[in-house]
Amino acid sequence: MEELRYSAAVLHAAGERLSIEQVVTAPPAADNVLVRVRAAGLCHTDLEVVDGGLHYPMPIILGHEAAGVVEAVGPDVTGLAPGDHVILSWNPHCGDCFYCRRDNPILCETYLRETVKGTHFDGSRPVRLSDGRPLSQLMFLGAFAEYCHVSAGQAIAIPKDVPLDRACLIGCAVMTGVGAAINVADIRPGDVAMVIGCGAVGLAAVQGACMAGAGMVIAVDLDDAKLALAKRLGADVTVNARHQDAADVARAHSAGRGADVVIEAAGSGAAFRSSVEAVRPGGSVVWLGKTGVNDDVAFRWGSLMQEKRIRRNSYGDARPARDFPMLAQGYLDGRLLLDDLITDRIALADINDGLDRLRRGEAIRSVVLL
Repeated sequence: MEELRYSAAVLHAAGERLSIEQVVTAPPAADNVLVRVRAAGLCHTDLEVVDGGLHYPMPIILGHEAAGVVEAVGPDVTGLAPGDHVILSWNPHCGDCFYCRRDNPILCETYLRETVKGTHFDGSRPVRLSDGRPLSQLMFLGAFAEYCHVSAGQAIAIPKDVPLDRACLIGCAVMTGVGAAINVADIRPGDVAMVIGCGAVGLAAVQGACMAGAGMVIAVDLDDAKLALAKRLGADVTVNARHQDAADVARAHSAGRGADVVIEAAGSGAAFRSSVEAVRPGGSVVWLGKTGVNDDVAFRWGSLMQEKRIRRNSYGDARPARDFPMLAQGYLDGRLLLDDLITDRIALADINDGLDRLRRGEAIRSVVLL
């Protein structure tokens, strides 16, 4: 295979607009895969890089929630072949470091060391601008492009009858939200589960809580339209936090105890505080949202007492080879509803408009179709 030229959305500096440019990639190395991207979701993490909240070497191709079709594989790749439909994972891991041996791949030492560099997982930069300058790839993917050059372990095959614009959501938002409910939160049958924040991740967590057997799911947000969608996706009770106190509602539906599990997916100080106020003594809180890494968040000390368990989680304890096919099958079986998470489908040329809508809070998920 010769070098490949294709279109990508490139960010040259924080605060600028993305520009659609021709880029070049080398043929796949021994254990790499070239994927033709068919759909990529716009996520707040992409927006953080554009707005300067996350710092990566520039120029860079953003995009880390994607699905597509295998175009070519390196000579050492097994289990994948051209034509396979795949979801891409942004968490490659070595499998042999201190954290991987403890089944915690999100903390893989190679992953953490290389991700801030914007390189390929092995430290290389296989994609470059047409003038020869190397390009960074966000989270080892760089999926706002017609093709994506990745490590083989990042491409997870799924059934071909899952539409790829739905499948791409599994790669980040859905895995994070559903995974928090079924892999992390220890929801037991009959539990009262509360989800704070009804964006893409929170709406996935609502569905995950239902899949885990929660007896009641309470969804909390500031937007009535998002709460109505949460209701369609399985929430039993909705709370507009502008008008009601989430902790009061949790206690009202649990004989005064509070929610057994609270999953926070809003990413604000108010949401973090509300999560520990609403959970019962001995209950579990999972924080998925995030604020600035140097921001302070204050809590009432009493809200942290009484054996409450609080955990920060980034990817729903994802094991992509196990979880992506399971979630894809859940969609085919009708247990996981993804269609309603897509606000609009846009062309690559319209990506800046899509990011603007995301910034204004107008979209659950805009999906770029390629």
